[in-house]
Amino acid sequence: MPSTFLNPPIEPMLAKIADELPHGDGFLFEPKWDGFRAIVFRTGEDVYIQSRDLRPLNRYFPELERALAQALPKGCIVDGEVVVVSTAGLDFDALQQRLHPAASRVARLAQETPAAFVAFDLLAAGGRSIMELPQGERRVRLERLLGQVTKPVYLTPMTRDRSVAQEWLERFEGAGLDGVIAKPETAPYLPGKRAMFKIKHARTAECVVGGFRWYRDTQDAVGSLLLGLYDDAGVLHHVGVASSFTMATRRQLADELGPLRKNALQDHPWRDWAAANDDAAGRMPGGQSRWSAGKDLSWEAVRPERVCEVKYDHLQGQRFRHAAVFLRWRPDKQPADCRYDQLEVTTAFELEKVFGASAQAGRPSGKPT
Repeated sequence: MPSTFLNPPIEPMLAKIADELPHGDGFLFEPKWDGFRAIVFRTGEDVYIQSRDLRPLNRYFPELERALAQALPKGCIVDGEVVVVSTAGLDFDALQQRLHPAASRVARLAQETPAAFVAFDLLAAGGRSIMELPQGERRVRLERLLGQVTKPVYLTPMTRDRSVAQEWLERFEGAGLDGVIAKPETAPYLPGKRAMFKIKHARTAECVVGGFRWYRDTQDAVGSLLLGLYDDAGVLHHVGVASSFTMATRRQLADELGPLRKNALQDHPWRDWAAANDDAAGRMPGGQSRWSAGKDLSWEAVRPERVCEVKYDHLQGQRFRHAAVFLRWRPDKQPADCRYDQLEVTTAFELEKVFGASAQAGRPSGKPT
C-alpha cells in the first residue's frame, strides 16, 4: 500500500548518460527539458517548490507558485522542470536571470519572462506517497491528475515507441530541448539514484584554445581550457570550456601550454576583458557573476595558436550550453579555420508542437488549451 505523504526535502531521481536509446520493451521515453529541476509539494493551501539541490525556489518564481496552487490538487507531489519559453523555444539564459536577489527585479522578471512548469513524474497523490509504484503506473496517475492542465503548467509528452523517441531526439532540439530521457517502466521512484538514462545530442567542433584556468589552488595542473571560435568578421569569441581531465592529463596540459603563456596578452584578442564592465564580465573567462558562487575564475591567457577537437551537445546563443569534452589536439588545423560556420545548424521547431507529439504517438498529450 502507498505510504503517507512525504515532506520536503526529497532528492530527485537522476539519470546516467547513455550513448543511444535503449533497445527492447519496458521503457518510457520523454523529452529532456533544459531548465531547473524542481519537485513541487502541494499541501493544504501552500505550494513549496524545491530545487535539485534541495533549496526553495518560491521567491524567484512567484507567478509560478500561484499557477501551481491553482493547477495542482491538494496532497500531491510532482517532479518536473521549471523552464522559460520564448518565441525561439526554451531560453535557459532568461531562466538563469530569474535567480536574482532583489525582490523588485524578481517581480519585474516575473512579468517580462514568466516561467512555466513541465511535469514528468508523480510522487504523491491524495495525501499519500506513491513512490514505490512502478514508473508506468505513476505515469498513468500523472496523466489522470494533469491531463487537462493549462499553461503555464504542462504535462510532458511520453512514448513507448523507440522509433518515435529517436525522431524526438532529432527534431525537438530545434525547440531548445536537451535530448531524450528513458525510464524503466517497472522501476519505483528512487531518490538520489541514477535510475534513468539520458541520451543527449553530441557533435564535434575544432576550437582555438585561448587560455585556461588552474585546477583548484594548484599552479601545475589545468582545470579547464577556454575555447574560442571566430565569427565572419574575424573576431574570436569565447564559446565555453573543456574541463573533464585526469590529474595526469591536467599536469600534462600545464606543461604543453606553458610556452604559449609567454607574451600571450600582448596581442591577445581577449586582452581587454580585465577592464570590461560588470555586465559584460559575467560572460568572460575571468568574470565573476552570481553563478560563480565566489569561485576564483581568474584565467591564464595563452597565445591562440593551438587547436583542439571537442565534443559538445548544443549551442545556446553563441556558446556551448554545457562543458565540452576534450577529444584530441589537431595540429593539422589552423586557428583561423576554427569558425562558427563549421557547426551544425539546428532547424527551428515550435515548442507547442512538442506537446502534441505524444498525441500523435497515441498517448495523451498534456497540450495546453
